[in-house]
Amino acid sequence: MAAAAKIRFGVIGTGAFAQVCHIPGLQSHPQAEVVAVASRRRDAAAVVAKQFGIRDVHTSVEELCSRGDIDAITIATPNVAHASQVDTALRFGKHLFCEKPLGFNLTEAESMTKAAVASGKIHQVSFTFRYNYGIAEMRRRIRAGEIGEPFYLRVQYDSWDGLKPDWKIGWREKEELAGGGLLFDVGSHLFDIARYVMGDLQQVIGFTHQIPRQAVDRDTGSKTEVETDDLANIWLQHISGVRGQLFVSRITPPFAQIGYLEIIGREGALKAALSRGGVDLLKASRPTSPEWVDLPLPPEAADKKPHALGIMMRSFVDSCIRGKTDPERDATFEDGLAAQRAIDGVLNSMAERRWMNVA
Repeated sequence: MAAAAKIRFGVIGTGAFAQVCHIPGLQSHPQAEVVAVASRRRDAAAVVAKQFGIRDVHTSVEELCSRGDIDAITIATPNVAHASQVDTALRFGKHLFCEKPLGFNLTEAESMTKAAVASGKIHQVSFTFRYNYGIAEMRRRIRAGEIGEPFYLRVQYDSWDGLKPDWKIGWREKEELAGGGLLFDVGSHLFDIARYVMGDLQQVIGFTHQIPRQAVDRDTGSKTEVETDDLANIWLQHISGVRGQLFVSRITPPFAQIGYLEIIGREGALKAALSRGGVDLLKASRPTSPEWVDLPLPPEAADKKPHALGIMMRSFVDSCIRGKTDPERDATFEDGLAAQRAIDGVLNSMAERRWMNVA
C-alpha cells in the first residue's frame, strides 16, 4: 500500500512561537513536512532551519509562497505583517494558519476574512485555549445541562510580569508593530474562548490602562518607552443573554496559578484552566457544596507539557488533508474576525463611554 501523501508547509517567521509551536507542532504530524521557513534575518532563520532539519530558508515571503512544492503557510510574525502575508499566500493558492489577533485593526481583519473565505482554502487562527482537554470537557458538560442554565462568565488572567525588573520590551510593546497590548494579545484569546464556550457576543464595554515607564529593549539593549496597554477590564453580553467579565493584566498580582475561565449556572459552576496545556484541569462547584472539586480528564491532560500547541497544529494539518475545518474545535478567520470586532468594540467604548454592539 502506498504511503499517504504529505502536506507540505512553509512557515513565515522564525521567532520564539514558531520554534515552540508552529514548526514542532507541524512536524509532530506523520503526514506533514515543513519544507521551508522565511524571515527577514537569514542568519537567524538558518539557525532555526538547521535546528529543525528544514531544507530551505527565504528572506522573501513572496518567494516562499510562490513555491509549487508548498501546500500551506503558517504565519508567526508581528500583527502589523499579517494582512500582507495572508494576501500573498492566498494569491498563490495556499491554505493558511495565522497568529492572533488576525489583523492589525478591524478593517484589515474584515478584508483578510473576505479574501480567505472567497479563496475556498483552509483558514485557521491560533486560538490555543480551544485545544485544552478541560475546555473541551467544560463545553460538553454545559451542553449536557450539568450546571443548569448558564448566566455568567468570568475570566481572570493576570501577573506581575510587566513590572519585574528584568522584564524586557519586545514587538508586543511597540504600537507600530502590535497595534495594542494585552487587549490585542491575550484579549483576542479571551473573546474567542468566551464565544467558543457560550456562543456569539452581542455587546461589550471596557477600558485599558498603561503605566508610563521605560524598560530594556531585548533587541537593542537600550531603554525605551512601553507603548501598549498593560491591563484590560471588559464586560460583555452574549446573544444568549449570558453576561461576563474578562480581566487581563501584566501589572497586577497573579490571581491564581494560571488564567481560568469560569461559567456559572443556576445549578453549579465549572472552572477550566486557560494555558498552552501545561496546566489543564476542570473543576466544579455547586451551591450545596461550594468547594471546587476536580473533574476527570484524559490522562494526557496531566502531562504538564504545552500539549495544546501540538494538538492545534496537528488539527490544522488534518483540516488541510480533509479539505475542511472541524467546526467543533477549529477557529477560522471568521472566528478571528469576531474576536477583532470585540477588540474594536472595547476601544470604541472607551472613546464613546457606552456599550458597543459587536454582533
